[in-house]
Amino acid sequence: MKTLLALFTVLALAGCASAEKTYLDNGEQGLAIDCSGEANSWATCYEKADASCAGTGYRIVGTDGTPQAKESEKTLGVDVGNFSSRSVVVVCK
Repeated sequence: MKTLLALFTVLALAGCASAEKTYLDNGEQGLAIDCSGEANSWATCYEKADASCAGTGYRIVGTDGTPQAKESEKTLGVDVGNFSSRSVVVVCK
């Protein structure tokens, strides 16, 4: 039981960015990318966008989420205890 709990905790903290197809108000197809969690960063969102657009580039349509903490607000260089929500909507070029 303890092993299962430990495995679940590691998987929950590790996380990864996910991308889903979406349609904008103007009918254009885009990608909604979610890279929330302590283990991810805004850079994870942009890396996922680049990989999802097969290296053709992308245009950022919108972002939403918790701003990145200042270095003075971090504990030992890490933003501890704050669940960071991050999402970005992009359109591939």
